[in-house]
Amino acid sequence: MNGKQLKNSILQWAIQGKLVPQDPNDEPASVLLERIRAEKARLVKEKKIKKDKNESIIYRGDDNSYYEKFLATGEVKCIDDEIPFEIPKGWEWTRIRNISQSYIGLTYSPTDVSSRGTIVLRSSNIQDGKIVLNDVVRVSKEISKKLQVEKNDIIICARNGSAKLVGKSAVVTDVTEPMTFGAFMAICKTALYQYVSIFLQSDLFFSQLRGVSGTTTINQLTQNNFNDFWIPIPPANEQKRIVEKLQNVSPFIERYSKSQETLNLMNIQIKEQLKKSILQEAIQGKLVPQIAEEGTAQELLEQIRQEKQKLVKEGKLKKSVLTDSVIYKGDDNKYYEQIDKENKEITEDILFDLPNKWQWCRIGTIFMHNNGKQLNKGNSKGKLMKYITTSNLYWDGFVLDNLKEMPFENNEIDRCMAVKGDLLVCEGGDIGRSCIWNYDFPIMLQNHIHKLRPYIPLCTKFFYYIFNLYNLAGLIGGKGIGIQGFSSKALHNTLVPLPPLKEQYRIVTQIEKLFEQLR
Repeated sequence: MNGKQLKNSILQWAIQGKLVPQDPNDEPASVLLERIRAEKARLVKEKKIKKDKNESIIYRGDDNSYYEKFLATGEVKCIDDEIPFEIPKGWEWTRIRNISQSYIGLTYSPTDVSSRGTIVLRSSNIQDGKIVLNDVVRVSKEISKKLQVEKNDIIICARNGSAKLVGKSAVVTDVTEPMTFGAFMAICKTALYQYVSIFLQSDLFFSQLRGVSGTTTINQLTQNNFNDFWIPIPPANEQKRIVEKLQNVSPFIERYSKSQETLNLMNIQIKEQLKKSILQEAIQGKLVPQIAEEGTAQELLEQIRQEKQKLVKEGKLKKSVLTDSVIYKGDDNKYYEQIDKENKEITEDILFDLPNKWQWCRIGTIFMHNNGKQLNKGNSKGKLMKYITTSNLYWDGFVLDNLKEMPFENNEIDRCMAVKGDLLVCEGGDIGRSCIWNYDFPIMLQNHIHKLRPYIPLCTKFFYYIFNLYNLAGLIGGKGIGIQGFSSKALHNTLVPLPPLKEQYRIVTQIEKLFEQLR
């Protein structure tokens, strides 16, 4: 249970009468509600508030059923199906409208905004259950009495683009200058503000809010819906005990929440460190034993060289691909790279030593690679085809909702198309973020994605995990592997370890077995 869940449970206990003991000597809530009705009637008579045509009394009949009587018409109806839960003796169910006055906020135009004037509270001014005046809008406009914010009023976010923000609230603890509230906000004025504020943080309130929010595509709490919400009312003295109890336990909840957050972060960090360690062991040849009968990486490189010669002879590749780099360790224990007739030392670029039958090589030596097509709205030539961008590509898969289309000409289709088994790597953004296209259908690529396809069958998943490690270890962008921004040249020159083929598969199997245990 995290801190938020603990707080929600305690708030729910509070409004169900389970947080503090009941005292039979307490004046029952029915008497409190009668006083509130009398006060509202007085204010109506003095024309300070309007008469509520839907004011009602909730009571329990001799048959033990709940009934609601509407005072304006005398209508009575059974409401057993509407009552959320049973409450202790001395408590009463009622609707918000029967204990409060609520209003939707001020509508104003840009011309009303002024550097001096009345503060207009907005949803951004409610933070962690408190009113914060760091960023305020002011208006020079006459504010009606009902829209003037007073001490102990409750401000509620009634409408927002984010459904998560609708319903957040705070009690106004101090008014040092005139304030009102915006049209997307609501105000609740009630003598029971401390208890009502607790209710507005409870699961009961938010479950009712979800119930009415689901009936519209707009994230909002209307005044009518709010007024109709059910709220259990304890005796006045018990309300005080509930408020006091919550004030006493709040510091403990806060400490628990912070401790839980720290623990969760530690768990995440430990898992990330373990994952990183597993991948480090894997690509250094320490995760599974080497088996002599599985051949060598040098044999794979020779197969790749022969395949390149074949493709060049068939006219499918340019002759320049035959100019490969050969990386080796000299008698002086230093690493060298030979490209054509040029030979240079690259010891500083090598991250670690490899097992005898492994080989350091460049990505461009073992993979064909290219980018997708750059979006050009002025070019309409070609066949419209769906494509993915870096925003569709994640470490654990692809998001393929609402794919866009752009035209591809015949000579672009093969180059910009990914098929099952291709390794796709982000050029920008989260540089090096990778995923294997494992769908049975092909997809087109935008230019910020690299497509990698091995010259001969390799375990592509092994190289996916190499990019994963480089990302976790903070090596992407570092000197060691030379990825400063993932241009085609930078990708081509990226150093990777190459194990024998069967060992690649055994390593991937062991990685995934260990990762499964971390979940």
